[in-house]
Amino acid sequence: MPFSHVLWTGQKDCFNSLGQRVDCCELGQKSEYEIAFSWPDPRFELIDQNIIKDRATQLIWPRNASLTEYPMGWFEALQWINELNEQQLFGKKSWRLPNRRELRSLIDHSRSNPALPQDHLFHNVAIGWYWTSTTSAMNTNYAWYIHMEGGRMFYGNKNESYWLLPVCGTSNILPRTGQESCFDKNGQASLCNETGQDGFFRCGAEWPAPRFVIDAQGVLDQLTGLIWHPDGNLTDGPVSWEEALYAVKSYAAKTRQPFRLPTINEMESLVDASQHSPALPRRHFFDNPQEAYWTSTTSGFETDWSYVLYLHKGAVGVGYKRNKDFHVWPVMHHDQRVI
Repeated sequence: MPFSHVLWTGQKDCFNSLGQRVDCCELGQKSEYEIAFSWPDPRFELIDQNIIKDRATQLIWPRNASLTEYPMGWFEALQWINELNEQQLFGKKSWRLPNRRELRSLIDHSRSNPALPQDHLFHNVAIGWYWTSTTSAMNTNYAWYIHMEGGRMFYGNKNESYWLLPVCGTSNILPRTGQESCFDKNGQASLCNETGQDGFFRCGAEWPAPRFVIDAQGVLDQLTGLIWHPDGNLTDGPVSWEEALYAVKSYAAKTRQPFRLPTINEMESLVDASQHSPALPRRHFFDNPQEAYWTSTTSGFETDWSYVLYLHKGAVGVGYKRNKDFHVWPVMHHDQRVI
């Protein structure tokens, strides 16, 4: 697989800062369809009337996205899934709360209300926040959740109530989140035995060791095959989205290497969910990591906005393209570099 462990975002079209659809060459963009492997067609397979297989990740999901009929607190959600397994819901006893990468894998960044692929097959999708099993490293009383309206990912207080969507199975496509600890109701590290938390299951492809190595063109991530510019502040300050695209295009011309603005899935692949400020793996070799970054992925909810990664937290949000709010971090794939 040429783009190892990074899913396509779902976006085929290109847009300018006004949100107008444009030719992808107009702003020096590449269609995100061109720079990552496509999803299988069809992506989702109905195993029976109650469960769905995602053929892109091999994960199994219930067809009913609102099984609980009402939102739950985080610890309540973990306990409820234990009860599902005791009952062997739909003939399975290995349901769990998905980690942040597993739940994010369902997002189609070109769509909204819900931000799921057009052929998703789910019923009763709540246009609200869905819990993941991954605790926030910045505040361990909070856990990551994803908004199905537009695909954003932030963290919420574990005592508050949100929706949940169980998962089962394993995926060799999605990497681990990096979280190896579990936490009690006071936010203190605790034993992981049968907690149902991300730190207990540690699902996903294991990271290579070392994960990052110095390359002639930058820093190579051996997990994804992506080469990142060694300095996380190409423009020496925040710029607008079109200025970000221009800066990367100019840098690519100067170096004669195919650097580009990363997609949101490429940018998120750097996140280590056990770290914050920045949320990068400990041995990363990068200089000047900044708080937040533009990506090439336009929001499917409002096309004059783009997805951004808040690197200090590890959050996925959106930014208004014409504002000079975010930084620039170029990337290219190892297989595309000019030797």
